[in-house]
Amino acid sequence: MENQFDVIIIGSGPGGYVSAIRCGQLGMKTAIIEKYPVLGGTCLNVGCIPSKAMLDSSERFHEIRNAQSHGISVDNPRVDLSNMIARKSSVVSKINGGVSYLMKKNKVSVFIGVASFIDKNNILIKSDNGEKTVTGKNIIIATGSKPASLPNIDIDQQRIISSTEALTLKEIPKHLIVVGGGVIGMELGSVYGRLGSEITVLEYTDSIIATMDRKMGSELQKSLKTNLGFNFLLNHKVTEAVNNGKEVSVTAEDGEGKSITLRGDYCLIAIGRKPYTAQLGLEKIGIELSAKGQIVTDGNLETNIKGVYAIGDVIKGPMLAHKASEEGIYVAEIIAGQKPHINYDFIPTIVYTSPEVAGIGKTEEELKAAGRRYRVGHFPFSASGRAITSGKTEGIAKVLTDEDTDEILGFHIIGERASDLIGEASIALEFRASSEDVFRTTHGHPTYYENLREACLNVHKIAIHI
Repeated sequence: MENQFDVIIIGSGPGGYVSAIRCGQLGMKTAIIEKYPVLGGTCLNVGCIPSKAMLDSSERFHEIRNAQSHGISVDNPRVDLSNMIARKSSVVSKINGGVSYLMKKNKVSVFIGVASFIDKNNILIKSDNGEKTVTGKNIIIATGSKPASLPNIDIDQQRIISSTEALTLKEIPKHLIVVGGGVIGMELGSVYGRLGSEITVLEYTDSIIATMDRKMGSELQKSLKTNLGFNFLLNHKVTEAVNNGKEVSVTAEDGEGKSITLRGDYCLIAIGRKPYTAQLGLEKIGIELSAKGQIVTDGNLETNIKGVYAIGDVIKGPMLAHKASEEGIYVAEIIAGQKPHINYDFIPTIVYTSPEVAGIGKTEEELKAAGRRYRVGHFPFSASGRAITSGKTEGIAKVLTDEDTDEILGFHIIGERASDLIGEASIALEFRASSEDVFRTTHGHPTYYENLREACLNVHKIAIHI
């Protein structure tokens, strides 16, 4: 009975470990299997958490260098990159310990090793200490994703790097070439741009953060170009990246087929991520995969094999830590016989640059494409008392509402603390609030979240402060 469980979870990222906690809370005997020596997956160890630590440190340096307007003078501030990375590692280590504590608290058995299916209920675990088999009534696959690359480009982890290597560089790049204008590229580009690197972005489409509301992308591009000197080459298809020893050369074609070659000391490939299911032995039990390599699931996140579920980056949908966590809780509650729900229309997307960008619900482009009748409300951060006192006046809050019912259809924010402000928007959309519901609610003053109220007022052309 020692190795028999109600639920076995493969992968300990924000989907897996959160699901394990919820399973434990619901009284199920639970095991989690992780191939690395520490828990937390990509998000905790080489993704969300360490990148935010580096973003925070680099932003502090940038603010110190530009603090004269606040009456603060600091002579010759400098960066100690090794200490900055050491701090990042200590942050990760602290949260690693927290996850391990939560496993013990919720009586989750932890196995370190590579998991593979023997059959739909039995999992083989291979580790340095040998092999063992564990049995589960239910299996949850939560193995996440890994960085994607381009054809004919080898991420050598030396000069041509992924986000993982970008978090442990030994030097500040003189010229960092970023391939991809999405969230990862803009965040890590911001880190090194603040520290003094020249940043060139090569993006295949005609805008950055292209899945978000287009206004947000144009505003972020303008900010990064003005404040950090980013050079953007949009509509460029990267065809080659070569490590030449002490530099890297990157070749791309523009929309007319004209070829250019850039030279820098590092090239960050940040074109997205792909599902990671290697070594699981899914073929042994006949798990169905999509053309994109994603595990196919039904409305309850169950695969075509009864009792085997999948969550997070290995299935369809945005590759976001909070989406994986919600799915982990959802499956735990489904197994326990409850009736949970996830509204996939209302999962926020956040970019932790400065200014931050956050969005939820429909974009204006999506509403136009659907032929939906809508209204728009805007409020600039430059008119916010709180933003002016902080010197953080870049940005705008934008709300989209149904023209007939006034129901909020989307909220998009670029500006200081957008990652926190989107929380109010999330609640509003989940409960189908109207813009009037928001502006009739008293907001504290002076605050950043007043900007959302003002945007809602602006839908009706009665904003107070513009």
